[in-house]
Amino acid sequence: MTVAQAHDWQQAMAERIVCHDDMNDVRTIAGVDVGFEENGTVTRSAVAVLAFPQLQLLDFTIARLPTCMPYIPGLLSFRETPAVLAALQQLTVKPDLLLCDGQGRAHPRRFGVACHVGLLSGIPAIGVGKQKLCGEHDVLPDEKNSVVALTEGQETIGTVLRSRRGVKPLYVSIGHRVSLTSAVHFVQQSLAGFKLPEPIRWADGLASNRGKTVEKANHILGRTS
Repeated sequence: MTVAQAHDWQQAMAERIVCHDDMNDVRTIAGVDVGFEENGTVTRSAVAVLAFPQLQLLDFTIARLPTCMPYIPGLLSFRETPAVLAALQQLTVKPDLLLCDGQGRAHPRRFGVACHVGLLSGIPAIGVGKQKLCGEHDVLPDEKNSVVALTEGQETIGTVLRSRRGVKPLYVSIGHRVSLTSAVHFVQQSLAGFKLPEPIRWADGLASNRGKTVEKANHILGRTS
């Protein structure tokens, strides 16, 4: 695709995103994160599945694929999604809901990585961004679980959430098959004292193997490395 074709595709697919709750009882939540290896030529995706609401690790998988597209602002999901889908296919425990490290509808064309992954996988998904990609919001109080609307024009595109006192906020938005109210609820219920929700915190560590996270996860699950 050219950049223009990719933009057109995003806008077309954004019309197919389901923005209301369309899911069964949530008993498993997966965190999804992506990193890059070998100077960006290899995409490494990690998916960690946790029991909900207990937040205990049940399964994880890592997939590596050749990076299929250069970095282009607003089109990062094209680089990340193939490896994410490959990782999802390797899981032995199916997640009921995905928390994706990145944007959902809080995207210039309303089609961030959480929408991309949610639509192609069919799994309800939520975008949890660490930085604002677009939109405006009022001042967010410093208290934990404070929220304000993220808007663009007259449209509410997400919610700004203070997940922990004294840290920068998270930008929560619809990915697919979940309402914004439910998206905020599940993110809040997945917090365990850190800035990031626990499923994403696991996936983030696995994607980079920070602090020997892979070794720790294998030990919990009784696997050999």
